[in-house]
Amino acid sequence: MKNEVKITVESNKEKSRRQWILITVCIALMAVVASVSGLNVAQQKLALEFKVSQNTVLWMINTYTLTLAAFLLPLGAVGDRVGRKPVLLTGLLIFGIAGLMSGFAVSPVIMLISRLLSGIGAALIMPVTLAVITSTFPDEERSKAIGIWTAVAGGGGILGMFLSAVLIDWGSWRWLFALPVLLAAAAFVMTLRIIPNSKEISGHPFDIVGSVLSVFAIIGFVFALHEVPGKGWTDPSTVIGFVLGITGLIAFIFWEKRYAAPILDVRLFHQRGLSGGSISLIIIFGIQAGIFVVLFPYFQAVLGWSGLKSTFGMMPMAVFMMAASGMAPKVTDKAGGRFTMATGAILGSAGAALMAVLVSVEGGYWSVLPGMLIMGFGMGLSMTPSTEAITSALPSDRQGVASALNDITRELGSALGVALLGAMVTSGYSDAMSPYLVGMPSTVSLHAKAGIANALAVAPGTGIKSDFLIHAARESFVQGWKEAIWVGSAVMALLFGYISTAGPEASKLIGRTREPDEAA
Repeated sequence: MKNEVKITVESNKEKSRRQWILITVCIALMAVVASVSGLNVAQQKLALEFKVSQNTVLWMINTYTLTLAAFLLPLGAVGDRVGRKPVLLTGLLIFGIAGLMSGFAVSPVIMLISRLLSGIGAALIMPVTLAVITSTFPDEERSKAIGIWTAVAGGGGILGMFLSAVLIDWGSWRWLFALPVLLAAAAFVMTLRIIPNSKEISGHPFDIVGSVLSVFAIIGFVFALHEVPGKGWTDPSTVIGFVLGITGLIAFIFWEKRYAAPILDVRLFHQRGLSGGSISLIIIFGIQAGIFVVLFPYFQAVLGWSGLKSTFGMMPMAVFMMAASGMAPKVTDKAGGRFTMATGAILGSAGAALMAVLVSVEGGYWSVLPGMLIMGFGMGLSMTPSTEAITSALPSDRQGVASALNDITRELGSALGVALLGAMVTSGYSDAMSPYLVGMPSTVSLHAKAGIANALAVAPGTGIKSDFLIHAARESFVQGWKEAIWVGSAVMALLFGYISTAGPEASKLIGRTREPDEAA
């Protein structure tokens, strides 16, 4: 009897310890995620503060995401080799110091350097947070823990934007870095006390060549995708980025197939779990990022909302997304992984289609809210099994690499979604606007056709045609918006088909598919 009580007490202590480990890594993750989108709401203030162009401001924002994406894979592998705890502590320290540098920056150069360092710190932190979960939690608890991690990763960005908008409206842009720094500091202290260390023991040298090639490939792709919305697909900088990315990827695959201890064994992509999970996350985060890009101009330019109100308008979608991510493991246990994933995909497609059908200038927020909620819930439901598919495809001693790959697919998917859906909205708006501009002065026409913000800016100078031009711009934007959303819906429907038609051999895609009697 005493032995049973002792085992129960030890079991409860161990479970409590794992709960604190989960809280710690989620705090660290929240610091990283909140910093991804924080500066987006402060673009005008940064331009005025440092007296720089919009392009320089965008580099202040994109340097962080570009560095983060580029170094995720090699630094995730470093965590496996050196030890996840010391790498997490190092990342939190670099991230915190860089955040302070950004908050006290007195020149654009210091801001750019600090954002570069923040990206490196984040690349040390992000893959380790998930690797700690997958290497610490037993099978029966891992799915739930990954669901919570996914909820923070998926909805944390919107929560970060909301808090950033509040700080911008009520204070200074410099306060944007306060929360990430405080979160990093708290996570640092908790990591020292709570996080266990684990690492891979390998008899082979670290794959330096593969690491360098992966950095070049990802920088090329992410840079090109960031340039597309502003400069187009045929701009020299975009083309050079894609050439660098494709060349780097080919060289990376060639090298990894021949090296004895590759940073990422590319042959594993023959497994449906790894390839399927990666494709799913690229699509989910691509559509999510693309939807966010088109929703904010709708709120601000069409409905006339402030940045804070627009961010607040996104909160219901974030809440539904986070709730579904936490619910996904329970649904998977009862109905099977494939069912959970497919349900999330079809809900995401249906939500996007509903927005495309109902959205209008006159309908306002209520014409898009139902679709936002359905879409957010569906995407949240799909994220957790997709993440688990990737992490379960690699062995426990390679979880830093698995986690980094998971994060890279999110970053690439987001960049691709913004590039594609953003370009579609711009093109659709321009085509829809052309008939309204017949007979307008050429200077007005050129500005109005460039984008809805430009049209609203020149409208007051057109006299009695001002109201007509404003109405035309809003209607044209909604038209382009619909075309982009329909594409998003179609892509999610294709993902649903991909999952639904997978045979039994694809069970690793989203976890073991249960038979009816097992689920019961």
